[in-house]
Amino acid sequence: MIKLEDISYSVAGRPLVEHASAAIPTGHKVGLVGRNGTGKTTLFRVIRGEIALETGAITIPKGARIGGVAQEVPSNHVSLIDTVLACDTERAALMSEADTATDPTRIADIQTRLADIDAWSAEGRASSILKGLGFDIDKQSMPCSAFSGGWRMRVALAGVLFSQPDLLLLDEPTNYLDLEGAIWLETYLAKYPHTVIIVSHDRGLLNRAVGGILHLEDKKLTFYQGNYDTFARTRAARLAVAESEAKKQDARRAHLQSYVDRFRAKADKAKQAQSRLKAIARMEPITRPQEAALRRFTFPNPEELAPPILRLDGAVAGYGDHVVLRNLDLRIDQDDRIALLGQNGEGKSTLSKLIADRLAPIAGDVVRSSKLRIGYFAQHQVDELHLDETPLDHIRRLRGGKTPAQLRAILGGFGIGAEQADTKVGKLSGGQKARLSLLLATLDAPHMLILDEPTNHLDIESREALVEALTEYTGAVILVSHDMHLLSMVADRLWLVKDGRVTPYPDDLDAYRAMLLSSDGGKKPALEKPAPKPKRASRDEILALRAELRKCEDRVEKLAEMQNRLAAKLADPALYEDDKIGELEVWNRKYAELMGAIEKAEKLWVAAQDALDKAEKG
Repeated sequence: MIKLEDISYSVAGRPLVEHASAAIPTGHKVGLVGRNGTGKTTLFRVIRGEIALETGAITIPKGARIGGVAQEVPSNHVSLIDTVLACDTERAALMSEADTATDPTRIADIQTRLADIDAWSAEGRASSILKGLGFDIDKQSMPCSAFSGGWRMRVALAGVLFSQPDLLLLDEPTNYLDLEGAIWLETYLAKYPHTVIIVSHDRGLLNRAVGGILHLEDKKLTFYQGNYDTFARTRAARLAVAESEAKKQDARRAHLQSYVDRFRAKADKAKQAQSRLKAIARMEPITRPQEAALRRFTFPNPEELAPPILRLDGAVAGYGDHVVLRNLDLRIDQDDRIALLGQNGEGKSTLSKLIADRLAPIAGDVVRSSKLRIGYFAQHQVDELHLDETPLDHIRRLRGGKTPAQLRAILGGFGIGAEQADTKVGKLSGGQKARLSLLLATLDAPHMLILDEPTNHLDIESREALVEALTEYTGAVILVSHDMHLLSMVADRLWLVKDGRVTPYPDDLDAYRAMLLSSDGGKKPALEKPAPKPKRASRDEILALRAELRKCEDRVEKLAEMQNRLAAKLADPALYEDDKIGELEVWNRKYAELMGAIEKAEKLWVAAQDALDKAEKG
């Protein structure tokens, strides 16, 4: 068991934890949660002995090995597989000694120990971990220098997982993983044989990989049994009770104080007044838990454009002569919420850049609405902010005509308060920088918002605020994220980017997760003879067809609403005045495009209904 008893520590004179205690049973997987800046990462340094305690003690089982991902692996010529194998220092030392040992007794001891630690299966285990984190067999033999910093962080994570320390400390491990890697890590950690403490804001990871939550709040530690959702419910109930008790105490104190104020000067009541003053002094204050400040996002909503706002016709995307994606026939409407699925390297970022007009097609057409505005947020953009300028400077450059009060109001709409507005970006937290980048991406009220890993630096409260903002936003959303909770709450369409193609994924995220976790990666082995088709559709197939039919019905209904609005516009007599001829042509063209879209949607609707009828009849 790991015991934290009456611990206190500070950083630069600022107390982060004061007289806190908690106990973590051996073998438990625990999520360490709390608002950004409360000291979670610093607690890891305390556990590792890098920061001295001011009070208390931390007790860890004798001889326990502590491991964590400190930094990325160096850019050298050692292969990935050898880099990971070297992380098990005991095995590496024994293997080296086995080559030179001459004493028979020592040789026997070495071989026994190698057998105990399962050294002979080490390469297979290391390869399996690397594969789960996105490195195929060919990449595993490549040198570390062939990979970027983000990929080398994955190798560092693979190394510490392979070494299997008795206490594994992981600080935001999914920040440099894609969705597929994050899903694999969830499953791996759930089966990890030793104690794990994870700092994470990834709700999916905290729900599926841990069995306890250690909450750091108000400089105290509180341990909750269960996953994150259980913690959230339990804590909400505790907050409600604390708030109720605090209100009762406030009322009692006010009642006693009113008596004192009324009768303190009266001789016959002075004694009673004094006794009530003592009662007030004896009352133990009930502290209201410190709640996170409002961490809102306010996305400006764009005007409505006729569908589709963007269409890809036979488009081919890539770089120079290297083709990444081909035969792209896709359309995006303003009410679409699309999540891009697929492993890193398959082309999700390439597709995002093509849609955002940051990459020209090699062939084919990308047809955009003439008034289309696109907002684009990518991970690297957080690092491209001007570190020596303030958020106010950034937004003033884009909105020079507005008053300082108006500029601060815009910043406030993204949770960037007065103090942060005047702070140089280099001194802001990662979450505050991400908020500023999101603000800059949405400042012009885009009709389409492309978000590539928007939650990496956001805490859980901010992620929930982002979900709410995207739900209220009236533009199209294209999402690339490892955050399953965000995808499940926002996306209603899934596109799979794989093998150079982009195709609609017919099932839901849970089915995609199950496919990734299947032993064959979702690929069925080839058979000598094709299996006979079932005579009747399965229940899952029928449910999928019904879901598809509902989507088609919803699309037709939305298009019909747009048709009514366009018809009303075209019925306006003012539109037919001589000076409006150009505008009339635009609206007529939009109406013609809409009628084409309705015709296509109705065909898809009929086809979906036919498929469902056929499946249900068997």
